[in-house]
Amino acid sequence: MRTWMIAAAVAVMASPALAGSASGRLARMVVEPAGLARDLGDRDLVILQVGDKAGYEVGHIPGARLVTLAELAAPMGGEALTLELPAPEALRAKLVELGVSNRSRIVVVPTKEGIQSATRVVFTLNAAGLGERTRLLEGGTAAWAAGGHPLATTATPAAAPGKLSPIRYAPLVVDAAFVKTHLSAPGYVVIDARAPDFYSGARAGGSPTRPHKAGHIEGAKNVFFGAVTTADLKLAPEAEIAARFNAAGVKSGDTLIIYCHVGQQASATLFAAQSLGIKAKLYDGSFEEWSRLDGAVDAK
Repeated sequence: MRTWMIAAAVAVMASPALAGSASGRLARMVVEPAGLARDLGDRDLVILQVGDKAGYEVGHIPGARLVTLAELAAPMGGEALTLELPAPEALRAKLVELGVSNRSRIVVVPTKEGIQSATRVVFTLNAAGLGERTRLLEGGTAAWAAGGHPLATTATPAAAPGKLSPIRYAPLVVDAAFVKTHLSAPGYVVIDARAPDFYSGARAGGSPTRPHKAGHIEGAKNVFFGAVTTADLKLAPEAEIAARFNAAGVKSGDTLIIYCHVGQQASATLFAAQSLGIKAKLYDGSFEEWSRLDGAVDAK
């Protein structure tokens, strides 16, 4: 894991700014396929492939374990919101089952389900205090295979249970009340990570049983997650990411409050913001909860 320790040291020297410091920060947020290949076999390495069973069986990085978003979220049902952080002990139990320990280095692998599924897992691990030991695999399984690295088709044997300390969530999630009181607060910018047609109100999200309002949270700016990430499961170039946040009026020192439909896509925009050193929190209830609470919206 020497390459990771060097990357972390470089990141510490990087100064926070809206642009110009992403390279060092990104070094402790992602790992390239070649770097992961060098670390395969390390006893502290835990690889989590985010997706479905069918995709996993087609091909996964040797040693990777399959994980779904539902396994790392609070139970659904009734009036429960979609994709909320689970109870700390429930998350700890699942991570222990996956072999995660206090010493683990975790690589999260995006697949065809999209980078936003993997960044949601990264966010969850970060909230749980494991962010410094977590990396996103740049380009996912496709980049791994393109680099000439092998894919396995047989399931990785069950992990020996990890030894993980109790989880205490970091204050990275905010609720609707916090959003309401910070809509015009100095130093805060509310960011809508959904596609522009949802932001404008041309389309309304949700489902027949859980309809969303049309438009966006009043005063929110749009930084579409697909504009700060790429179709090949990577972050967009630093300059492009900075330009998107600059256009949304984000200034150095601001804290972002980011939301989407249910807190999944927002995690990709949040990940991109963090690569520039921008402070960000997730409104986990997102537009699903805002609609349910009949929060004020703009549609234009």
